[in-house]
This record gives sequence, structure tokens and C-alpha cells, in this order.
Amino acid sequence: MRIGALRLAKTPVRGSLQPILPRWPRNISDHARLQPHLISTSHKYRQSTTTACRRLPKPAGNPAKHQFLRPISTKPLPHRRGPAFRFFYRAFTYTGAFVLVVGGLIVGFFIYDASTYREDLSFTDIPVSTEALNPRKGGPKNLPIADTLVSDDDCPENSRTKNKPKLVILGSGWGSVALLKQLNPEDYHITVVSPVNYFLFTPMLPSATVGTLELRSLVEPIRRIVQRVKGHFLRAEAVDVVLSERLLEVAQVDATGEQKHFYLPYDKLVIGVGSTTNAHGVKGLENCHFLKTIEDAGKIRNKILQNLEDACLPSTSDDERRRLLSFVVSGGGPTGVEFAAELFDLLNEDLGRSFPKILRNEVSVHVIQSRGHILNTYDEALSKFAEERFAHDQVEVLTNARVKEVRPDKVLFTQKDGNGETITKELPLGFCLWSTGVAQTDFCKRIAAKLEVQNNRHALETDTHLRLNGAPLGSVYAIGDCSTVQNNVADHLVTFLRTLAVEKGKDPEKMHITFAEWRKVAQRVKKRFPQASDHLRRLDKLFEQYDKDRSGTLDFGELRELLIQIDSKLTSLPATAQRAHQQGQYLGRKFSKLAQAAPGMAANEMDYGDLDDVVYKAFEYHHLGSLAYIGNSAVFDFAGLSFSGGLLAVYIWRSVYFAQSVSFRTRVLLAMDWSKRAMFGRDLMSY
Repeated sequence: MRIGALRLAKTPVRGSLQPILPRWPRNISDHARLQPHLISTSHKYRQSTTTACRRLPKPAGNPAKHQFLRPISTKPLPHRRGPAFRFFYRAFTYTGAFVLVVGGLIVGFFIYDASTYREDLSFTDIPVSTEALNPRKGGPKNLPIADTLVSDDDCPENSRTKNKPKLVILGSGWGSVALLKQLNPEDYHITVVSPVNYFLFTPMLPSATVGTLELRSLVEPIRRIVQRVKGHFLRAEAVDVVLSERLLEVAQVDATGEQKHFYLPYDKLVIGVGSTTNAHGVKGLENCHFLKTIEDAGKIRNKILQNLEDACLPSTSDDERRRLLSFVVSGGGPTGVEFAAELFDLLNEDLGRSFPKILRNEVSVHVIQSRGHILNTYDEALSKFAEERFAHDQVEVLTNARVKEVRPDKVLFTQKDGNGETITKELPLGFCLWSTGVAQTDFCKRIAAKLEVQNNRHALETDTHLRLNGAPLGSVYAIGDCSTVQNNVADHLVTFLRTLAVEKGKDPEKMHITFAEWRKVAQRVKKRFPQASDHLRRLDKLFEQYDKDRSGTLDFGELRELLIQIDSKLTSLPATAQRAHQQGQYLGRKFSKLAQAAPGMAANEMDYGDLDDVVYKAFEYHHLGSLAYIGNSAVFDFAGLSFSGGLLAVYIWRSVYFAQSVSFRTRVLLAMDWSKRAMFGRDLMSY
């Protein structure tokens, strides 16, 4: 019988296939009422039905006509629960699973915590060299020379590096830490000398001044970082260096409070001591605060809270209250702008919760900038956005203004009016942050005074291999804020031409070079000065532009004029954390290459000459971009692409610095501090 003409059989055969009805019953109960004898749970009945289905012959005819045939299930139908039951069942299931997971994590944490305690005594007999306990004396000042340190025999790893080349690193900042992370522990005997025993995450310092972040969240113990490369750390301060004998004079305060001096020998010395704040000859800076160290952030935080507390006293007059609540920031760079933004957030979001509301109405924040815009190193659109944001937040921005004097109760500054005339103005002063450029430390000044070629008053000059100019080749390097890379392309012209003249047997000053020879000179310039590569892209146009006599060649004067023009376009590298970080990474990779090549060079007696240039390329800085926080919004400037925004940009700004944090510990602390601020607000306590 055809499928379309099938009818319900009154007594269907057990185990036979039933076709799908054209009109399916409305529910399962109707189907059961129509064929009650098929809904059986007997084991014998199910077994016979299955057997019958297996033995059923294949239907004849077109298979497509029988594709809707299927056996009817004989399993009992489940009892359907109500929606309330299902809701509570799932809720209790998920809750139970969550409790089990969290409970397991808590138990696991306590087990781990219990394993960190030690009951046994951890000290053992350690061999210590007599040279470490009784160092020999020598040097120009006849001071003790620390040839061996007391930790040289702490472990087998330290003992193996005891006779390796001595690498001494000054400072514990961005450049030093980046260098340490790139080094191979087996290559050098590493010693870090720093007056502080921590690494400071400087980009987030403004957040610590107002309690958004805790001070401990921005520091990482430097000994943990040094330990990874099996190095040594001395909490001391570098005083001077004897370049001829490769001795570093170090001073530290002993247990009696007396300052002790000694020499630390080195084979390679890396100077990364940072910089100090530039005073610019302004009087009264003793009335200002600076923001360079973690101690500075703590002092600023206490001063802000002290002013707020004093403004609440009933004995404080209206004029005195307005003076106490007048905050002045001198410097419109990233540090000054971010501090002003963080300060405004504190006053706008947390002040009204704990202090009288009249304080919020009388607070004033002023930013004094000597240039035409704040954040003048950023894209102009970002500078204008920051100024508009500050105008919205009632943060006064005073551009084209210079601080003349800082007094205990007011700031005197000059500013040009619309006619270009300079007018002296004043602001009441309760607090002043001085953030206007960098200057050399006393240690760097002593080194620069010994070297005639050091003419920069703000930083130590290095070549493109980061070697200190004037020091013995390959012995002293400088990175970070304390240094600047000298791109004097024109001064090296004679070197390039002398190389060509030797190849041709001619006088460098009388030689004319063709375009093909100019290409060779350009390649050597790019190799020696990578920062000049962008200015040497169209060699044909440069050659044509400076070939004044149209002779098809460049003489000495024309070539010198060309390179002087390139020199003028090369700017000094910015004094930022990313520059110091890249320089530290560069030195770490180069030192590893030098250590690998040392056996071969020793076998060939190559212990002189420009070994750095032979082993590794010159340093090339890659600007990864700039970013700044400007009060519940942020600005970004990446590779020519600039954008700004509100809270979404703030979260991106946080994510960038979160990823750059030096360790997992500091990342956890940063996340906890940001969460704590959202839930409980900033801590308004001074201690």
C-alpha cells in the first residue's frame, strides 16, 4: 500500500515499522490513547520489538518513499518539572559548583602558605674568601679594593662566575633592569650598585601622590631581579671613577653612621644613575616639591592632606583657606599634566565625602607652561584636547609663562599678553610641584669634568654604541636620562672620506665623489648613525640638490654641507622610560654577543680596536608612542596616529602600563589598588 494511503491499523503487528502520520497527534498522550498497546515497558516486549526491527526486510520500491519510516520508542516518557523547580535546581547546582571551586582554591592556598614556612634552620657553613673579608688597598686614594665579594661563594653558580669579566651596573632604573633581564647569568660577574634597593615604576608616580595607587605597588625589590642572573647587589652610591685603572669609587654608610669609601674594579661599567630636576636658575625651589622618587610621592601625599586638614580648622581665615587650597604645577609635560589630573580627581571625587563641601568650592589648580601648549611634544590635536579637558574641569592652564620666584605663600611668574608684552603676575601658593626638565647628577658632573670631549651641560655624551665619549673604548657605557647619543654626522665626514681616499689613493679634501661613491658613503653613515636613515632615503635627490656646480660629483665642501643639514634634523632622544628600556635591552644583547665572541677573539689576539662595531650594530631608537592621563580620559600618540577619549581610553592607558609592569607581583597589586579605589575610594590618610 502506498504511504499516502496508509490508515491506522486496529491491531498492528508487534515490532513493525509505523509510518509518520500525515497529521501527528497533538501530544504524546493522544498518541498513547490511539495505540495504547505499543506503550509497554516489558523487557520481553522490547526485546521482541528490537528483534523484529532487525529482521524486517528492506522495503521494496523507491527508498525515498520510505524515508519517513521510524520505529516508535518504547521508553517511558519523563515527568516534566515546573519552571520554578528547574530554576532552583540550576541555581543550587551552580552555587554548589562555585562553592566547591572557591573552597578548593582557598584550601589549596592555605596548603601552599603552610609550605612556605620553615621549621629547620636555614644556615649552613659557607666558604668565604679571605680577600672578601680583608680586601687589599690601592688606587689613587689607597682605599680597599673589593676584588672579591662575600657572596661570591654562596652557591656553585656564583663560584663559576667569580673569575668572569666584571660587569658593574650603576642604578636600578629602567635601563639597568632591562639590561639585567637580557644578560646570560654565565657570561659575567655582575654587580649592581644603587643607593635604593628597589626598581620604581616611574610612569605611575602621579597616581601614588593622591592615593589612587599605593606606594608599594610601584616598587619591585631589585635583589629579586639581580638574583635571576646570579648577580650581586650593593646598596651604596657611586662617587667617582678612575678611568685609567678601571676602579669605581663607592661610598656607603656603615652601622655606626660613618661613611665608608672603597673601590670596586670593573671590566665594563654601565652608568644608569638617572638625572635630577632642572632648576633653571629660579629662586625659592626649597618651597617646591619634586616627583622623582617614591619618597617624593609620599611627601606630596602628606602635604596635600595636611593642607586639606588645615583648611578645615575654625581658626583658618578665608584668605588663608584659599591659599592652602591653591595648588600650582610648574611644567606642562607629561608628569605635570598627569599630576594635575590626578589631583583634580582626588579633589572632585573624594573630597566631598570626607571634608566640608566649602573646600571643594575654594580649591584651585594651576598649570604653568613656558611653551604655547601643554604636552608640546605630542600631536597638536592632543595638546588642544588636553587643554579643553582641563578647561572643562576648571584647571587653569597658563601658557607662555615662566616662573620667576617661588615664595612660601605665593608664586611670581611672567606671562606675555596679547600684545607680546611681558607682565609679572602672582598666584597664592599652598603647594607647588616643580617638574621642568632634567639636569646632571653630581656623579655625572665629576665624570664630565675629567673628559674634555664632554661639553653637554645636561647629560653625558655617548656614541651610537652607547660608549661614553672620551673614556677608554669599550669600557664605560651610559644609558637612560643621564646620557644623550651624539649624532655628529658631519664631524665624522673626514673618517668616511679618508676610508674612500685610502681605497683610491687620493687626498680626502681634494677628492670628488660620484653618485655611486655617494651611495657607499650613505650606507656607512646609516650603519654608524641609524637615526639618520630616515633622512637618507632619496639619495638621488640629495645628490642633485647639493651638486651646486652640476659637475655630477660632490666635493668636500658640498658633502660637508649635506651632512651638516642632516645633523640639524636629528634631534636628541627623549628622556623617557622607553628610551632607557630600549638602551638597556640593546646593551644586554650586545654584551651577550661579546661574551660569545670572546673565545674566538682571544684565540686571534683581538683585544683592541672597535670590537663593539665588529660584533654588534649601532643603537637605533624606535619610538613606540606616548600616552598621558588627563583626568578620567587619556591621550595617545603612536607612530603618527593620535587619538583621545574618555573612560575607554583610561582603561587602555591602564592596560598598557599594566602590561609593562616589571613582575606578576606588581600587576596583582595594581589590579587590587584600582579595584579598591572603585569600591572604597582613595585613602585620605597621611603617615
